[in-house]
Amino acid sequence: MMNKKYVNLDTNPCKMCMPMGGSIAMKGIENSMILMHGSQGCSTYIRRHMATHYNEPIDIASTSLSENGTVYGGKKNLERGLSNVRRIYSPKVIGVLTTCLAETIGEDIKGIIDEYKTKNNIEDIDIIPINTPGYGASHFEGYFHTVKTIIKYYNPQKALQNEKINIIIPQLSCEDIRAVKQIIDSFHIDYILIPDISETLDSPYKNSYSKIPDGGTKAEDIKQMSGARATIEMSLMIETLYSPGKYLEEEYGVPLYRCPIPIGLAGMECFLNILSKISSMPVAKQLKKERGRMIDAMIDSHKYNGEGKAAVFGDPETVYAITQLCLENGIEPLIVATGTKAAKFYGLLPIENAMVLPDTDFETIHEYVKKLKPNILIGNSDGKILKEKENIPLIRIGFPVHDHIGAQRKLNTGYSGSLRLLDEITNTLLDIKHDGYRERLYNKFFLKQGGA
Repeated sequence: MMNKKYVNLDTNPCKMCMPMGGSIAMKGIENSMILMHGSQGCSTYIRRHMATHYNEPIDIASTSLSENGTVYGGKKNLERGLSNVRRIYSPKVIGVLTTCLAETIGEDIKGIIDEYKTKNNIEDIDIIPINTPGYGASHFEGYFHTVKTIIKYYNPQKALQNEKINIIIPQLSCEDIRAVKQIIDSFHIDYILIPDISETLDSPYKNSYSKIPDGGTKAEDIKQMSGARATIEMSLMIETLYSPGKYLEEEYGVPLYRCPIPIGLAGMECFLNILSKISSMPVAKQLKKERGRMIDAMIDSHKYNGEGKAAVFGDPETVYAITQLCLENGIEPLIVATGTKAAKFYGLLPIENAMVLPDTDFETIHEYVKKLKPNILIGNSDGKILKEKENIPLIRIGFPVHDHIGAQRKLNTGYSGSLRLLDEITNTLLDIKHDGYRERLYNKFFLKQGGA
């Protein structure tokens, strides 16, 4: 079933705004700081979401536009904000993200930044203007748009040809990114992974506090991306307008390979086949062993997973990967939903009987949950309203996760991560079976036969 009715996202939207995705992407750049051009509330909202998900201190500066700035323009606020960020944080990169307010008044942030840099003779800091109107699209597009803008900034012309491979990743957990790096390393490939939040948003404890955490993709590496021998973009759903890989292919002729998030057998094998083709190397023995263990576990659990009826929701890439994992293991996806318009959502998902809901909200998802009666929810913490109202277990994956701790350390990618996730789903289904089977038997046999 395909729901092609686009709803008015007024009630618990299944998405967040463009600056949210842009902020997460910017945090994956080395020695960077974010300055949000807009009201104070925008940066507060984003800091709160990121801090409770990653359990790290999140600094996002704001130009604090008020009524006066809205009427007369926010040039002075932006200039003061840039000066304060330079003074307090001493970053090498400043990403200036716009918000609804700045975009509505038509603020020329690039012109203001260029004038500011000239006036203050700034040559040692990269100040990148990034247009991310909250009403323009969702956090999903905002994330990829920011990555694309950063790449465009550092590659005004084609770089010298090199042997590096560009790896463009969607929003993954920090542990997922570390696992992806290990997989790539097994092919002995020299690569540039962007954005890299594996350290910046999951920092080890230190005796002294750093205003800007270590880690992130280096600007020097980004400058080489237009001369790389290939790009692997871990995304099937992003539109061409926002695709960093498509930009590098069209502008500089860098060959583009696409794959889903490497979750499940199909997702992993697509990723490994691309790496093997580019590197001309076979898949490592260790990865083959991990694949064997996963298949063995799938056989062990298939008799339980057949009772699974899932509602899957979140950003399009995560939803696609989780739906594939469910299908591989006999779990029936009844509802597949995302708040992003994602035209590619139709057709790419290999399902016929599920209710597919792009550009939706949780009110609509809730209606179908009550109607179709799934017994398991798989998605981010925003779906806890479904858990609470319908008493259905929620497997938390994606962003944001506010009501559990450790989301940044949760491994879902690779064979090992896929197996961990599969075990969590299967064990949840077993809990459902064991917790209520006596009551179900009583209702089915004793009461129907006229028992007291």
